[in-house]
Amino acid sequence: MELAFQEARKGKSTWLNPLVGAVIVKNQKVIGLGHHETFGHEHAEINALKSLTSISDAKGATLFVTLEPCSHVGKTPPCVQKIFDVGITKVVIGQVDPNPIVSGRGIKYLENHNIQVENLNIKTDLNTAYEFFYREQRPLITIKYAMTLDGKINRDSVKRSLISNHESYLDSQKLRANNQVILIGENTLKLDNPRLTVREEAKLFPPIRAILVRDLKTINKDLKIFQNEAPIWFFTEKQTDQIFPNNVKVLVGNWTPESIITYLAEQKLQSILIEGGSHIQADFMQAKLVDKLIIYLANRVFGTGLSAVSGQTIKGLEFSKPIVKSLDSDLKITVWRKR
Repeated sequence: MELAFQEARKGKSTWLNPLVGAVIVKNQKVIGLGHHETFGHEHAEINALKSLTSISDAKGATLFVTLEPCSHVGKTPPCVQKIFDVGITKVVIGQVDPNPIVSGRGIKYLENHNIQVENLNIKTDLNTAYEFFYREQRPLITIKYAMTLDGKINRDSVKRSLISNHESYLDSQKLRANNQVILIGENTLKLDNPRLTVREEAKLFPPIRAILVRDLKTINKDLKIFQNEAPIWFFTEKQTDQIFPNNVKVLVGNWTPESIITYLAEQKLQSILIEGGSHIQADFMQAKLVDKLIIYLANRVFGTGLSAVSGQTIKGLEFSKPIVKSLDSDLKITVWRKR
């Protein structure tokens, strides 16, 4: 099963699907390996079968798979039917799929077709956001920011200040790549002029760049956000007759942290990374819509400037013992909200 988990982590473009790995064993030898590579394409079990020298080798074999095989027709045919058709006699799964359209149905199908099933019920961080989404019925929410030793995220309100080092930058790029939505407010958009892209690796499904803007008429179309084809979703209060590129979606409404998260959940999006600014972060914290907090702490002091969280009195939030990682001169601090 450890080999199956190693396979699973090779998946780079599974998007809304979980990372899954599969290993086929016969006569105590590994004869097939596979993982789910791309959303909408073959699942791990099918790719493992394709890796066999001959499909007939699957007869009488044992399949190790990190997640319960699917039993429904989605973008691909059900894996359980193929498992039965090729003659696999035992399936060992890492855990039950929390998605209600699968959850236990794959196991039931296999058992009804006289295939032995063993559930190892392994707890892992392989698909944290996927599991959270189906358990809590909303995306996993991470708030991330870089700050100085005296808690400042910017020296002033008119120009961006460099705070964290290059190692923190590279780490934050990985963080972006592992989330499906990146959310900021209009002040951060105008002050920092970010691209909000994953620049260290190509992404078949880049994160959606979600931006809270009161009035789109105040947004300059020369901003860097428009220099990339990754999706942009503007959450705004006012209708606009402005014409934007095809990758831009304008969503008009009386948006609150709660209504934004509800909308993202309806789109089946499982993870959101909030990157500022201080008022947006405070609003989500005040609404108790934060699950993980990641802080890049730089070894410098500003004295004056913008605080990391401002505009709200935050009550009732408690976090776990910090996990601290050294990134050259910076510290990365990660805490999970206590429940």
